[in-house]
Order: sequence, then C-alpha cells, then structure tokens
Amino acid sequence: MKIAIVGYDVEGRSSFEYFKAGGHELAIRDQNAELVTPDGVPKVVGDKYLDGLDQFDLVVRTPGLSPSDILDKNPGIDDKITTQVNEFFRASPTKNIIGVTGTKGKGTTCSLIAGMLEAAGKDVHMGGNIGVPLLSFLPKLNANSWVVMELSSFQLIDLQQSPRIGVCLMVAPEHLNWHSDVKEYTEAKSQLFAHQSSEDIAIYYANNPLSKQIAAAGPGNKLPYFAPPGAIVDNGVITIDSQHVCPVEELKLLGAHNWQNACAAVTAVWQVTHDLAAMRTVLSSFSGLPHRLELVREFNGVRYYDDSFGTTPETAIVAIEAFTEPEIIILGGRSKGASYDELVKAIAKHNVKKVIAIGESTEEITEKLAAVGYTNVVRGGQGITEITQQAQKLAAPGDVVLLSTASASFDMFKNYKQRGELFNQAVQALV
Repeated sequence: MKIAIVGYDVEGRSSFEYFKAGGHELAIRDQNAELVTPDGVPKVVGDKYLDGLDQFDLVVRTPGLSPSDILDKNPGIDDKITTQVNEFFRASPTKNIIGVTGTKGKGTTCSLIAGMLEAAGKDVHMGGNIGVPLLSFLPKLNANSWVVMELSSFQLIDLQQSPRIGVCLMVAPEHLNWHSDVKEYTEAKSQLFAHQSSEDIAIYYANNPLSKQIAAAGPGNKLPYFAPPGAIVDNGVITIDSQHVCPVEELKLLGAHNWQNACAAVTAVWQVTHDLAAMRTVLSSFSGLPHRLELVREFNGVRYYDDSFGTTPETAIVAIEAFTEPEIIILGGRSKGASYDELVKAIAKHNVKKVIAIGESTEEITEKLAAVGYTNVVRGGQGITEITQQAQKLAAPGDVVLLSTASASFDMFKNYKQRGELFNQAVQALV
C-alpha cells in the first residue's frame, strides 16, 4: 500500500517503523518545515503538508491533527484516514484491552490499573496518550496479555473499535480550541464505548452526568464507580462488593480527587481479578506521575508542588482543594476555551494567600477574580525562574506554592512537561 504518515512526532515515528516493516510504500507529511526525516523517504513539510493526500491508499494521522483539517484539504477521503490506535485494535492478538478516558486523571488511573494487574501476575502493557506508542509493544503481546490504554479525545474522535473494558472518568469541557464545541468533545469520547458489544463493560464516574452520558453510547454493561456496585469510599475505606481494599489514609496519592481515580481503577481491575492484596499494595505505594501534584521540594518551611499537567480550571480546583495550608497559586497561560468562573469562586473561598497570574490569560483571570471580590493578584515575571522567585518572596513558613495553571502552556513553553521541568529546576535553585 501507499501510505502517508501525517505528523512525524513520537507516535508518527512509531507508525512509520511499523508500516515500513510491513513493506509498504511510505511518505512523510509534517507542518514543521525544518523536520529531519529518514533519507530517501518522500516528504512534504511546511504549509503544503496536507495537500494531495487523496493519492494515498492510507493516511495515518497524528492525534493532534483533527480529521476535519485533513478533509478540508482532501474531501471524500474519510475511509482512508486512520490512526495508530485503530491499527493497534485491528492487529492486536489480545482482546484483553482496558481503555481509559476522561478530562483528567487518565494517566494516574491507567498506572494504577496496570500496576494492580501486574501485581496480580498478569502480562501487562500500557500505552497511548500516556507517551508510549501502542504499536511499539505490539510484537510483545500474546492472546493472554493485558493492554491498558490512555486515550484522549484526539485519539478517540475516529475510533473504529472499542475495548473490552472502557472507563470514563470525570469529564468537563476541554480542548474547545481543537473541538468545534462541547458536543463534538463528548461525542469523541463516546467512541470509547460506541463499538462495544453487550458482553463488554462500560465503567463511568457516577457523580458526573457527562461521564454517564458518554458510557451510554454503546450496548456494553454499565457499571458506575463511586457508587455501588462499583468501588466506593465507605467510612474511609475503598470498598467493592463489601470487600475492604484499602483505607484512603494509606493512599500515597495526594488529594481527595484521587479517591475517584483509585475507585475507577479498582472497579476496572475487579472485572479481571479479585486479588485484594495486589490492589492494596499498589494503592499504598504509587505516589503519582510527574507533574501531577508532585512535591518538588520543601525549603525554608515552604512546600513547592508541580501540577503543570493541570491545564483546565477543573484540575486547578481539585489541586487547590487538596491543601488546607495557605497557598500561593501560579495561574494562567493559554486558554483552552474553558470558563474560569468556577475556578475564581473556588479561589475566593479557599485559603489562597496570593495568585501569581502568568501568560496570555493574565488579564482575563485578574478581571474574573476581581469580579468575585478577590484582589490578591500579582502579575508574573517573564520567565519561570523569575515567577518562582516571586512566589518564594510571597511565601512564609507553612505555606504551599502551587503551580497549577488551569491553562495550556504553549504561550510560554513547548508543553506542560517543559513548564513543569523548568519549574522544578527553578525551585531546586532557590537559595
């Protein structure tokens, strides 16, 4: 086949190697005009990278590129567009697949699920949006393997198959700078369940109407968590089917919102194994992924936390509510189209000592905070080092400095990871 790899990033490189091994005729398309590609491989880079894709038998898009952007330039090629996720479902020798989506908490929940299954003696592989291309471990799988997938709306929007077990976490409007509206965003996530059979399982967060709506998109057996018969928190203990799994005070993960993630993971794993010891071992030892409410350092009595992954107002709210101590919040960046209204209300009523507003959304956040009567706002410096030093000067022993921006990073940084890494470096350099 003649195949175009559109988007030569980490996943694109993985797709290239996979289809190359299959003996196909490949070409690379990417908007980065400076992109370095393998010698001898036809390429179109720069502004014209989407032109003429109708000449290919298959177009493998990178997740960050919307199918509609391809179709705007190449109408009528819907059936040619695919993704690495779709190819993985087609080629996988195992049907033991657990897919997890939601607005936030996907990586944490996937890590808990994979850890519990591994502790129970299963052959487990994890990938997808969490940073590991699915096709990279396809050769390692057998019919008894378990695969845990983290799946974003970008990956789900044109999904053609659904997993045996689907999990939908809390959902709030996000990526409205990519999706046309909330309806498209939720419909994209619904694809995780739309292709299930009546023998499959659709797990959803009981207290979130959007999560319930998304899980209802297919005929899979509906199973809530944070409500019976899924895992619940009962008298301070995570419990399922009247079995005590783990006291919440033993969780290494910070914040009550992680009780939800833990219950989601327990509910999913319970469909595979009832190994309570494996579940408790993982829940009491897993301390979280990088840039998710991660303690960077305690210095001069002040604790500095990196929550750079928290790029929505909803995630910033749960980060703020994870602490009772006075907080200095570093907030702002590039808006993703979501409303800051609930966030500013949470700041106004919580123990937030000062907000350092940064990036493109500085004025919007400052104005919305003023509208609810909160005026303890300072404008952040030009770089993360200056911003971190500002926070240090504002903090007193016993305070928490929290980087949880409620916004994307692209106005000042390459991505949330770079923002978090630079914050970590700046905190470690404080004297």
